[in-house]
Amino acid sequence: MKSTYITRRQAIATVGAAVAAASLGKLAFAQAAAPPTAQQVVDIIKAHLNMTWNPKTYRDTFKTGDPNTPVKGIASCFMSTFEVIRKAHAQGLNFVISHEPTYWTDADLIEPIKNEALYLEKRHFIESNGMVVWRIHDHWHLYRPEPMIQGKNRLLRWDKDANEVFHFPPTKLSVVAAQVAVREFTRSVRIVGDPNMLVTSVMQGGHGLSQNIAAWEKADVSMSSEVREWETVEYARDLVASGAKKALILISHEAGEEEGMVIFGEWMRKIAPTIRTVFISTNDNMILI
Repeated sequence: MKSTYITRRQAIATVGAAVAAASLGKLAFAQAAAPPTAQQVVDIIKAHLNMTWNPKTYRDTFKTGDPNTPVKGIASCFMSTFEVIRKAHAQGLNFVISHEPTYWTDADLIEPIKNEALYLEKRHFIESNGMVVWRIHDHWHLYRPEPMIQGKNRLLRWDKDANEVFHFPPTKLSVVAAQVAVREFTRSVRIVGDPNMLVTSVMQGGHGLSQNIAAWEKADVSMSSEVREWETVEYARDLVASGAKKALILISHEAGEEEGMVIFGEWMRKIAPTIRTVFISTNDNMILI
C-alpha cells in the first residue's frame, strides 16, 4: 500500500509543472532578473489570496532561514518534517512552504527547546543548506473554495449535498472506513461503532467535540482527523452505548488535510509559473502491529 501511495503522490506533484511564459504579468519580477527571494514569493502569495492579511498571525510566518534567500524551487508540504526537508534539499528545492509547524508546537515556540539536540540538528540542516521554511495555515484555510475540504472531496469521490453531507446506498461502516483508507492513502483509520452497521451518510467533523456533534446531527457518521480522544472519542463511545445508530471514523491529521497542500502546489504553479514547485508528501508513516 505504501508504494501505491508514493506513486500516486509523485504523479500529483509532477502534473502541471512550470511552463515558460511569454508574459510574466502574474509575477512581480522579470524572467531575466535574478531569482525571487523567499520574501518576494510570500508577497506574491499574499497578493493572490484575495484577502486582507492578518499581520498578527503567529502561524503564517517564516520559521527558519533568511527571507532574502533567492528561491531555487518550492516544496509544498503538509508538515515540514525532517524527512520532508531532506527530500526537498535532495531535489534542489530550498523554499519549504508548510501547512503545519516545523518545531512541534502550534506557534513554533523556540525558547523551550533552544538547547534541545533535535531542534539544533534540524535547524542546522536547514540553515547550512541555504534553505528557508515558511508556514501558511490560517490564510490557506480562509481561501475559497476551502482547499482542505476541496482536497478531501476530490479524493473521496462521494456524492455530497448542499449541506456538505456525503450520501451513498446502505453500506457497512467497515466498508466505508476501508474506502477512506484507500482513497486517502492512509493506514491510520479507526472506527467507533458497530463495523456491521449500515450507514447512508457521512459528514466531515472537526478537531473539536462541538464540530463532531454538529456532524452527527446531520449524518450517521462523523469523520474527523486529529481529535482529542478524551473528548470526541469518549463522547462517541457513550453515544453508541446509548443505542444511537451513530459512528465515528478517525483518520490521521495528514490524511485529513494533506491534499489541500497538493492544491496549494497547483495554485503556486499558476500564480508563479517560472518557479519550480513540487509537492512532497508528509505521509503519516504509521505501522500496523
